Amino acid sequence: MAALRERLAIPVLAFGGILMAVMQTVVVPLLPDLPRLTGASAGAVSWMVTATLLAGAVLTPVLGRAGDMYGKRRVLLMALGMMTVGSLMCALTSDIGVLIVARALQGAAAAVVPLSISILRDELPPERTGSAVALMSSTVGIGAALGLPLAALLVQYANWHVMFWATTALGAFGTALAWWAVRESPVREPGRFDTLGALGLAAGLVCLLLAVSQGGTWGWTSPRILALFAACAGVLTLWWRQQLRAERPLVDMKLAARPRVALPHIAALLTGFSFYGNSLVTAQLVQAPKATGYGLGLSIVATGLCLLPGGVTMLLLSPVSARISAARGPRITLALGTAIIASGYVLRIADSRDLWAIILGATVCSIGTTFAYSALPTLILRAVPAGQTASANGVNVLMRTIGQAVCSAAVAAVLVHHTSLVAGAPVPTLHGYLLAFAMAGTVALVACAAALSIPADPASRETPRTGRPTGAPRDEALEGA
Repeated sequence: MAALRERLAIPVLAFGGILMAVMQTVVVPLLPDLPRLTGASAGAVSWMVTATLLAGAVLTPVLGRAGDMYGKRRVLLMALGMMTVGSLMCALTSDIGVLIVARALQGAAAAVVPLSISILRDELPPERTGSAVALMSSTVGIGAALGLPLAALLVQYANWHVMFWATTALGAFGTALAWWAVRESPVREPGRFDTLGALGLAAGLVCLLLAVSQGGTWGWTSPRILALFAACAGVLTLWWRQQLRAERPLVDMKLAARPRVALPHIAALLTGFSFYGNSLVTAQLVQAPKATGYGLGLSIVATGLCLLPGGVTMLLLSPVSARISAARGPRITLALGTAIIASGYVLRIADSRDLWAIILGATVCSIGTTFAYSALPTLILRAVPAGQTASANGVNVLMRTIGQAVCSAAVAAVLVHHTSLVAGAPVPTLHGYLLAFAMAGTVALVACAAALSIPADPASRETPRTGRPTGAPRDEALEGA
C-alpha cells in the first residue's frame, strides 16, 4: 500500500493542479448569463472573476510561506478544502454576494501548484524531480484547456448549478486523494509567522490588482484608480522596508534580490503576460460575428475545443521540457520557450482568419508556455534553500498572476481603441487583434532576454531530501546566486 501511494503521489498532485486551473475558468461561460440568473448587474457579476484573482494573488505567497513553516501537505489540503467549500457554496446559492465570497475561497487553490512543486522537491530523488515539476507546471494550461469546453457543455445542457456540483465532487475527490497519497514533507523552516508582512502584502496586492482589473471600467485617470495605484506604491514601499527588518520575513527580500531569483521572477511576470494573451485573444477572435469579415462566429463550446489541442500538447511535451532542462539547463529551456511563444504570435499575425491557422498558432504558443512554465520553478528550486521553496515558488506564481492581470487590462485597452460598428454594435477590428498579438509577442521576446540574463546554474549535485548540494551547508548552496 505504501508503494502504491508513493507511485500515485505525482499524478494526484498533478490532478490537484488541473483542478485549480479548472476552477479559474469554469465561470467564464456563465458570465454573459449571470446578470439574468442572479438578478445582479454586469459590474457585480464581474467580481466573480476579480475576487478569485485577488484572493489567489494574496494567498499564494502567504500559503506558500505557511507551508514552509507548518507543513506543505497540511497547507495543501487546506487550500484544496477551501476550493471545494467555495464550489459547494456556488452550487447552493444564486445570491451574488455569496457567490463572490465563494469565488474568493476558490482562489486559494492558486497555492496548490507551488506547494506541490515544493513537496516534489523534498520527496523525489533529483533524477525524477525535473520531469515531475514539468508535469506540475503544465497542469495550469491543461486545466484551463479542459475547463472551458466542459463547463460550456454543462451550462448549455444543464442547470448552471450543476456545473458547481460537478466541481464540488471533483474537489472533494482531489482532496481525499491528496490526503491519502501525499505524505508530509520533513523539510521545515520553523519560526513565527510574519502576520504584519502578510497583511501588508495583501493590502498592496489588492490595491494593485483592483486598479489593473477595474481600470478599463472605472477609467484609468479616474480618482479611484489613481488613488489605488498611489496606495499600492505607498503600502508596498512600507512592506518592503518591513520585510528587510523582520527576523522571519514572509518574503526573504535579500534572497529575492539576487539575480538567480529576481530574474526568474521578472521572467515569470513577462511570461504570464505573453501566455495569457494567447487564450484571451483567441477566445474573443473566434467568437466574433462572421459579419466582421474575419470572425468565425463560434460558440463557447467550439471555442474551448479550439484551445484543447494546446492543453493536450502541454501534457505530452512536459517530459521533453524536463529533458531539455536536464541537458542544457532550465534557463535555456525558459529562453527557448519564450522564443517559441513569440514565434506562435508571428503565426497569429500572419493568418488569423482560417481556423486551422488559428489553432496552429495557439498550439505553438502553448508549446512555448510548456517549456517556459516548466523551467521557472526549476530555476527557483536551484536558487533558494530547501526551507523556502514553497514561499519562493509562491512569489513566482504571484508574478505570473500579475502578468496575466496586466495582459488582460492591456488587451482590453488595445481592443477598445480599435473597434468598428457591426450591426450597430462596436466590435474589435482585426487590426486591433493583430496589435494585441504583436504586443504579447514583443513581451515574450523581452522575457527571452531576461531568461538569457539569468546567471548560469553553478555545478552541484543535490540530495533527494534537502535539495542542497551533498556535503554543503545551506549558505554554500547559494553561492553564485
